[in-house]
Amino acid sequence: QVQLVESGGGLVQAGGSLRLSCAASGRTFSRYVMGWFRQAPGKEREFVAAINWSGTTPYYADAVKGRFSISRNYADNTIFLQMNGLKPEDTAAYYCAPRASSSSSTYYRKANEYDYWGQGTQVTVSS
Repeated sequence: QVQLVESGGGLVQAGGSLRLSCAASGRTFSRYVMGWFRQAPGKEREFVAAINWSGTTPYYADAVKGRFSISRNYADNTIFLQMNGLKPEDTAAYYCAPRASSSSSTYYRKANEYDYWGQGTQVTVSS
């Protein structure tokens, strides 16, 4: 049974930083794209970042490019999202998700393309 547990969220002032973690278990995720999404109240879940199965190529939404950094640790199936220069519009619940992939050059931006979801961790950025 796949389980995803996100952590690291909290309340931070604008300009501050947070590091989110996602512990994945239940299978080997070596051939999976790992993604981060976020969802603010009343809005659809949106793509934030993804990393290919080899961990060599990250992909970012334009809104976070240059401020956020995604990485993965294969040893313990953990995915990270380093968030710097946080803005009030980054306020949302953040979710990690895996997606099986047949290619190391593929990634996915749509939430309905991902297979499993965690419970999320709340990030609140005050102005």
